[in-house]
Amino acid sequence: MKKLFVILAAAVLLLPACGEKPAAEAEAPLAVIMETDLGNDVDDALALDLLYKYLDAGKIRLLAINLNKNGDAPAEYADILNTWYGYPDVPIGIIRDGADCETDAAVNYAKAVVEMKDAEGNPLFARSHPGYADYPEAVTLYRKLLAAEPDASVVIASVGFSTNLIRLLETPADDISPLNGKELVAKKVKLLVTMAGCMDNPKTHEYNVVKDIPAAKVIFEEWPTPVVTSPFEVGVQIRYPATSIEGDFDWAPQHPVVEAYKAYLPMPYNRPTWDPTAVLYAVEGGEWFTVSPAGKITVTDEGSTLFTEDPEGTRRYLAVTPEQGEAILKHFVEVITSCPASRK
Repeated sequence: MKKLFVILAAAVLLLPACGEKPAAEAEAPLAVIMETDLGNDVDDALALDLLYKYLDAGKIRLLAINLNKNGDAPAEYADILNTWYGYPDVPIGIIRDGADCETDAAVNYAKAVVEMKDAEGNPLFARSHPGYADYPEAVTLYRKLLAAEPDASVVIASVGFSTNLIRLLETPADDISPLNGKELVAKKVKLLVTMAGCMDNPKTHEYNVVKDIPAAKVIFEEWPTPVVTSPFEVGVQIRYPATSIEGDFDWAPQHPVVEAYKAYLPMPYNRPTWDPTAVLYAVEGGEWFTVSPAGKITVTDEGSTLFTEDPEGTRRYLAVTPEQGEAILKHFVEVITSCPASRK
């Protein structure tokens, strides 16, 4: 492995305690689009919790949650999360004819939460939008949102498959923008952060890559902005503790992320934080991580991700030391167990 530059964690996200309001932020909030296969692994739900807390703290504007997993349950669960956290107007984009992954997980936790009822037989969690099939295609939503934002200002956090992203690159000019997809991305996107690949073992073919290898090839090799990826081995080293799920949420008898975690696998289990690490970098930058030199990332036909150092390259990947992993885990637990503004 190439020599890595170690950057020690220095900045901690300050979140208000329950009953307090967040202090005003001096910097303009970062524009973020979340790209997720919500329902396949519960780490997506943990990552979304982080984004809502960043919203509470005034650190970001969440432009959209775009889904790259087929089905109504992911969109309905995203609406439940938007509603519960107090952001019902965050747009949701869906995918049609995406990767077939409905049976990849033993339990679709999004569907499990959607179907939960209270003692009277009513839905356990409130929704804000009734018609999930009427949500816009993610690609159309991308074009509308990007066209309206300042140049080089949007960060995309992609923690699922690359299908929506490649479809975005392939869009032609239209009445939304005179730019085609690749031109629009090059003009408006500041950074793409992905959870994808495995950099320490080419024999490990990471799930988000394998589900759409042709799209992953294009994104890593042709995406027209800088790309930073949090690979498989990072999340594996930082596992969210079941003890927190079981003991830190007495203030929320019904919590849609806690219920999702409990439904996903038999408790107790400590789940790798693959997707939260990508979101952490997307919003807070490299202070928490070891960041590779600049280079290129290629994807093989089998799904390996191979890094080559190149000072003119625009791809980097993340790693963590044991000490960094411990600091990140502590940070995740503090943020995820904190009371969101909507629950005060």
